[in-house]
Amino acid sequence: MNNADRIVATLRAAGITRGFGIPSGNVLPLMDAMRRGGVDFVLTAHEGSAGFAADVTGRISGAPGLCIATLGPGATNLATGVGCAFLDRSPLIAITCNLVTEQLGRRIQMWIDHHALFAPITKATFRLEPGKVAATVAEAVRIAMTEPRGPVHLDLPEDVALAPAREEVPAILSPARLAAAPDDALARAQALIAQAKRPIAVLGSSAMRLADPARLAAVIERHGLPFCTTTMAKGMIDEDHPLALGCIERACRQVQRKFLRSADLIVGLGYDTIEVEYEAWIGDVPLVSIDIEPADVAPSVKLRHQACGDLDASLARLAALPACRNAWTQEALAAHRRTFETALRPATNTFSAHAAIDAVRRALPRDGVLCFDVGAHTHQIGSQWRVHAPKSFQITNGWSSMGFGLPAAIAAKLARPELPVVCLIGDGCFQMTCGEVAVAKRLGLTLPIVVLDDRWLALIKVKQIRRQFPLYGTELQAEDYREPPAHYFGVPACGVRSAPALEEAVRAALAARGPTVIEAVVDSEHYVDTVYD
Repeated sequence: MNNADRIVATLRAAGITRGFGIPSGNVLPLMDAMRRGGVDFVLTAHEGSAGFAADVTGRISGAPGLCIATLGPGATNLATGVGCAFLDRSPLIAITCNLVTEQLGRRIQMWIDHHALFAPITKATFRLEPGKVAATVAEAVRIAMTEPRGPVHLDLPEDVALAPAREEVPAILSPARLAAAPDDALARAQALIAQAKRPIAVLGSSAMRLADPARLAAVIERHGLPFCTTTMAKGMIDEDHPLALGCIERACRQVQRKFLRSADLIVGLGYDTIEVEYEAWIGDVPLVSIDIEPADVAPSVKLRHQACGDLDASLARLAALPACRNAWTQEALAAHRRTFETALRPATNTFSAHAAIDAVRRALPRDGVLCFDVGAHTHQIGSQWRVHAPKSFQITNGWSSMGFGLPAAIAAKLARPELPVVCLIGDGCFQMTCGEVAVAKRLGLTLPIVVLDDRWLALIKVKQIRRQFPLYGTELQAEDYREPPAHYFGVPACGVRSAPALEEAVRAALAARGPTVIEAVVDSEHYVDTVYD
């Protein structure tokens, strides 16, 4: 066996069964080892998509995702997806396959310093060296899975990949467990919650990685806490819960801000400011933070208290403390939800973006997974879409890169083939990643790909309008709409112009063999009022 075989065997021992990437000659030894070693190689249309797909695999599968690229431009393309895993805290192993060792550092075609490239966007970056290959891979897995989770980069010279292996596959060590928050810190947090008359909890993206998500609901119900979520934390508790208040800092954010500022205490539960900083919305309301790390707050934020440590342990302890009571009534919470939901759906005589989103939600079963992209539609979906289960709502909100949605949906369907998955993206995002449609077809994935087509980079158009800039450089299509082509890369395509037609098309696509592209031509004028309020 050579070192490439040992790498694959170590990855396999860590629970990794699939990797995404684009090959070159330098990648071939590792690809062939994957073929022999039982780790599937998924050819993507772009290395950035490979990184996004590996990110989502790491979120869903319980093991790090894996992405692979060649040197130089392959590595720089891959960096976009790796950066996503870094800021969204997803466990990932990124392998760049390089020149032979004696050529590293020379002025040779395609060579750059991969470690300098990946150091700012990974938890660690290592060169794989003879005699230490498997041990380094095992350590990379441990680091990636240790909180806060994230990507680790490995650089593999081709001669090292081909050299005979000198070591056995090591035991995969469990990730280092964070220490529990002190009991007195959690007791103080409970006391502050008990003293508050109108506390509101806000769940954040650290909570996505709980070993037992039910602990969140246990705390919420034990202490009667109404709760909002950040975008990425949606679904950690079923949003049909009577204490649920919806998503913050997305569409109609001012409605949410007004209600949050009527509280007398905000309780951050796993709230990572990588999604949105507290000072954007909290106003003068004091904060209690319970998270894996100290809260990153501006001086204006009234941080009353924080408890830092293993989040599962903190929530279990908090749920065991005496129950708190507050002055909130179900009537007040329900009235706020109605106000919020109404504001999100302004009256219109056209096929609006919000009507299209509701149509897709009706078509996707409750346990289905939604993957979507970055743009104006992200804000609308974040506030409007009801999520019922953990890990069924996949978006990037730390890195926030366009191009995430389609590779994310491919990865989600591969990781959870038994669940229905829908991809919902804007037309700008589709232009960036439409080549991945061919990947979904090659893999035979049943995947509705709904493109909200409004001819614009709508989020930037809205910002231009709000900031009184002329509309320039944001129009995607000037000519009148025509029916979409019969297919994209052999994938059937259809056009819809109404909510009922979209709902019917999504249902049909969920029953199809293979992917379907659905172009929904929508009027997004209401974004000016809902998305940038």
